Amino acid sequence: MKKRILVLAIIVISGNVFGQRVIDAKFGKGILNVIAADSSWSMKFGARFQTLFVGDVNLHDSLGPIGAESNFLIRRSRLKFDGFAFSPKVKYKMEFGLSNSDMSGVGSETKNTPRFILDAVVQWNFAGNWTLWAGQTKLPGNRERVVSSGDLQFVDRSLVNSKYNIDRDMGIQLRHHFTIGGNFVVREIAALSQGEGRNITAGNIGGYDWTGRLELLPFGKFKSKGDYVCADTKREEKPKLAIGITYDYHDRAVREHGNTKDFMYNDLGYYETDITTIFADLMFKYKGFSIMAEYVQKDAENALATNSDGTFTGDNVYEGTGLNFQLGYLMQNNFEVAGRFTNITPSEEIGGEPINMYTLGLSRYVVGHKLKVQSDISYTTEEGSDDGLMYRLQIDLHF
Repeated sequence: MKKRILVLAIIVISGNVFGQRVIDAKFGKGILNVIAADSSWSMKFGARFQTLFVGDVNLHDSLGPIGAESNFLIRRSRLKFDGFAFSPKVKYKMEFGLSNSDMSGVGSETKNTPRFILDAVVQWNFAGNWTLWAGQTKLPGNRERVVSSGDLQFVDRSLVNSKYNIDRDMGIQLRHHFTIGGNFVVREIAALSQGEGRNITAGNIGGYDWTGRLELLPFGKFKSKGDYVCADTKREEKPKLAIGITYDYHDRAVREHGNTKDFMYNDLGYYETDITTIFADLMFKYKGFSIMAEYVQKDAENALATNSDGTFTGDNVYEGTGLNFQLGYLMQNNFEVAGRFTNITPSEEIGGEPINMYTLGLSRYVVGHKLKVQSDISYTTEEGSDDGLMYRLQIDLHF
């Protein structure tokens, strides 16, 4: 019912606003951009979706390369709103997800309801280069996670992100930046969040999540915030480099990945353990070439969930290390060839074998990341398991 009401409201608003009028808006810059007559507020509305085909093949089945599977789906479908309220120093962002993967729930902690809200955050530039964020949004974790899913170099993020990222959460963030020598940019971010992830209605469980991040841009800022956009679509005329380090301490975490995946339970209720995550990453761009690399290490005080008598519950924190390296070259005809190597090494405590994934991607940027066709093929190896081959093809449209 809520989804129907939301869609109906959008249709009614769109009909009243647009009608038969010609809208003075450039493709990819938002469907609607409104500023109040007294300049007391503004709102930009945008929409995007990704149509995806996935094909998987088991290469080492006992009967040969059988067990092929394929799937067509809407990977993401989202509505975005941003602007300022009362003053240009008070900005806001809202993003809502409508696809099944966007809204998938996590059980009673969300009252088993769809999780529409991705972002709902206020950003207050209260003094100089100091800005306070409050609400629900991405934590300042690994670079690949903070990059929008619409600005990726491949069809989707790497295994390093899916295994170890710290994702979205509700809380506050304090951000600051300064420049050394007129060109060297330094950014500092500190965050305090609830720790259970987005759209949790059960209240705080366990402790809080504390995050700190430092970023260094020795050669100055990238064009159009390109340090958080994959592929050198702006073709940087001079070398640009961004280096980031994040430390995250999650006090008494209750989910398998910290603030994502399943909740862990034991005979007393929720199983709690402290989790520490360290990220190191970089982005480099120059004349169509781009490199992005990330390393992560996640450790838990007691990774294996236990009952009060010491018996294993079957749940565990996914701890270990991960490495992701990718590079690409964007040709003058806006075709890009890119390669990616990803390694996942679970800790000895939780068991499991290292996973290696090799990915080759080909993309055609029609209007940058706003209209593009991307395809990639990945070969995955894991000792003790069958090797796998995956092909993906995706169309991304962003108004």
